[in-house]
Amino acid sequence: MLSHLVYVSVRKKECTDEEIDKILAACKRNNPKLDITGVLLYSKTHFLQYLEGDYKEISGLYEKIKSDDRHKNVVLITTGPIKERTFPSWEMGAKEINEDKVAFQTDLTEAEAKTFQDIIAGKDQEGNRSIQLIKKFFK
Repeated sequence: MLSHLVYVSVRKKECTDEEIDKILAACKRNNPKLDITGVLLYSKTHFLQYLEGDYKEISGLYEKIKSDDRHKNVVLITTGPIKERTFPSWEMGAKEINEDKVAFQTDLTEAEAKTFQDIIAGKDQEGNRSIQLIKKFFK
């Protein structure tokens, strides 16, 4: 069943920009075989990732992601069935963000910027809102 999964986590200080490049290279190498697509937003302190694909495949990938030592405090925001992919041709799109200036990096309203901060902090787990906000970074 075609599904999505969104999680947020805390990026460890030891996770360098070179490590981010390794993560993205692994996504580009492995995700096509699993028919997984999605995007990764990352800052100096957090990761926010949206995955889409077969439920069993993205669930299995999420289990591996949770044990990756480049981050900690992994919080599942939402998962569930979808009718179609949001990012059908992206093995893994990525964008670095500055959490303090997120409203300037997208067309987020002040309220949406506050909600995004809550999501990054693992406080807001309303899935549809998080997906809509993630999409705004990749217009």
